Order: sequence, then C-alpha cells, then structure tokens
Amino acid sequence: MSYRILPTTPEGARVIAAATDLIEPFQARADAADRANEICTDNYADMQRTGVAAAFVPEELGGMGLRSMHDWILTIATLAKGDGSAAIAISMHLSATRGLAAIYRANEPGTAPHVRAKAFLEAVANGEMLICSTTTERGTDNLHPLSEAVRHEDGWRLNGTKNFVTMSPLATHVAANVRMRDETGDHIANVLVAMNTEGVVQLGDWDALGMRASGSQSIQFEDCEIPHDALRKLAPWGQWSTPILVNRTLANVPLVGAFLGIAETAFQYAIDAQPTSKPPAQSPAQSRAQSPALTVKSPSGVHHAVAEMEIMLATAQSILARMGARLDDFMAATNGGTTATYEQGHELMKDYQSAKWVANRHAIDIVSLAMDLCGGGGYTARNPLSRLYRDVRAGPFMQPYSPIDAREYMGKVLLGEYPAA
Repeated sequence: MSYRILPTTPEGARVIAAATDLIEPFQARADAADRANEICTDNYADMQRTGVAAAFVPEELGGMGLRSMHDWILTIATLAKGDGSAAIAISMHLSATRGLAAIYRANEPGTAPHVRAKAFLEAVANGEMLICSTTTERGTDNLHPLSEAVRHEDGWRLNGTKNFVTMSPLATHVAANVRMRDETGDHIANVLVAMNTEGVVQLGDWDALGMRASGSQSIQFEDCEIPHDALRKLAPWGQWSTPILVNRTLANVPLVGAFLGIAETAFQYAIDAQPTSKPPAQSPAQSRAQSPALTVKSPSGVHHAVAEMEIMLATAQSILARMGARLDDFMAATNGGTTATYEQGHELMKDYQSAKWVANRHAIDIVSLAMDLCGGGGYTARNPLSRLYRDVRAGPFMQPYSPIDAREYMGKVLLGEYPAA
C-alpha cells in the first residue's frame, strides 16, 4: 500500500507496536471464535499481557501513558487487521480508562476522585480489571437513556436494560450512561458497576450477522444497588450539551478505525490472491532465452479494481488521520475538552460524522471489491473474506449517527443551526 498512517507520539508508537505483534495470533483465532459466536478469551489475555489494555493508564501507575487520540485510532485499526471483534471491544474499555486517567490527572492527590481513579487504573495495569461500556437501549437514543438510577439511603438503585454491551462476558465492570433525577433537574449520568454486583444480569442474547466474537450481549439491571461515588453526573437529560458532544465523539471515533483495519486486511487479501506478473529471478542468460510472453498478466479489470480500492483506502486513511490530528489539537486547546464551547462541541461532532461517513462507506466497498477479485472462493465460510464482509457492515449502525440521520445533522451544523436534541 502506498499510504500509511504513522503514530505521532512515542507512547502511541509503543502501543501500536504491541498491537502489531497481536495481528497474527488474532487472525489465527478469529474464524473459530466467529463460528462459535463466542468471545475469544486468549485475545484479551494477550492485550493485558502486552500492555495494550493499559494503554491509557499513566506510566507511574504501570501503564503506557497514551494520550493521543490519533494514536488510539491507529491502535484500533491495527488490532482490527487481526480481529475486528476484539478491536471494537477493547476500544470501549480504552474509552473508559481514558476517562479515568483524565479524572486522575484533573484532581489533587488524596481527593476522593483521584484516589478512586488511581485504584481502578492500577487494577487495569495489573490485569485485574476490564471495563465494558454501553450507551445503547432499545427504542431510544443516546440523549434519552431510560435506564435510571434512583437515590436511596445507601447510594443508588439502578434499573433498566442496555444493549450491545460489547466484551461483557469477560468484563469485570460495566460503564453505562443512565438517567438520574435530583433537586436540580433531570440528568444523564455515568455509572461504573462491578459485573458481580447483585442485580446485574447478563442476558446472553448476542447472535448477529457479524462481529460475532465481540460478546455484545444485553445487560439488565434489576434493583442493582451501587454506592454514591459510583455515579457521576454529566449533563441535562434529553438534549445535546458540550460534555455529551465531546464525550460521544472521543469515545466513538476510534471505533471507526476498526473498519479501516478490516478494509486494509481485505485489500491485502485481494492483492495476494492475484497472479503475479513478475517472472522469477533469473540469470541474464536465462532472461535473454525466455520469451516475455510466458509472464502472467492480469486482466485490465483487475488493474482498475485494485486502483479503485487503493484510492478509497487512501481516502479513508487520510480522513481518519486528519480526524485524529483534529482531536489532539482540540484536546490541547480546550484543556481536555473541559473549556470547549457548545458550538465547538457540535463542530467536533460534525467532523466526526464526516469521517465516519467516508471511512465506513469506503470500507464496505473495499471489502466488497475484494470479494469480487477473489471470486467465488471469497464467498465460502472458510475464507476470511466472508467474515470481513459481515464484520465491516456493522460500521454504519454505530451511533451517533446512522447514515439515515448523519447528513441532516451535518447540514444543520454547517449552517449554524446547532441541534438541541
């Protein structure tokens, strides 16, 4: 491939190098996990062993100290070359740990938020904690969570059902956006709950077209009691706000990287499947004696197809690299997003929607063309392309926004009509 995204920070380079070493073992396990419709435990043990799972944990706590959003995107794209299911799952864990690292750095040592975040981050670094994250519920959207935490004398009582809780069969904790109401109003809040808490029920209902090894089952909370400090108020319920705009963008952009990684792998499969036009190495005398007509030549349609794939791949790579740089600049200019304005939050979300639109659509088209180039063999279950074809189709469904809604949102922001909900 003529274009590559490269890490921009030393910490990112270390994490991406560790992720690169996992591509081959992930590929070797991917088909079996897909067929079994089960999460592959070895993949997560590898990510904990190599430090990938502790990428955002500060170095003084035993992690890799990653901060760059650009390099997080590239990490997920790299892992997805091995297994898209593992890539999207660990990205959700990394989203939660990035948030914990931000809390750890923003609060004075000895304060309750600092102490709590430090304990969690150390557990992540020691391989004792994996966090699955979810915002999705059936029949509503990210701004209107129906799962609700109600205050009681010992903390909070949580009820509701969350869908697409990726990696939950292996997770030690689940982070979720929920509704909470108090004397100041109606709010979206984040809760972090241990999976072994009484009332946390894993429904075991994951059976999808693709990403079958992601463990994206539903989780039900049934009168689940959690302590006061397990809940953090974020923003008003039912409307866009700066914290929600920033947090949803930061959490979701790296997921798009997974579909780029899938497309890169499919492209390479297609290239490797074509007969080479280069004759084997020969001595000068042999070269003079052999007719050039004996070299293998590809049909012109193949040339056109691989060129089209290259253009689409370079376009997707470029827009995600640009988005990663944009996010890093934004975080530096707004103190990690804390000083961003409402308008800046929408502009950031709009740029994310543009990158998501381009990368997802091109990734789907690249995998489809790869199957065309590989012929009927690519359609068989034993060919990895058939799994990639199913996995890559998950990209457009990830909220916010779906392709049905994204253009309306982007158009409003571009005209300064910032949506309230």
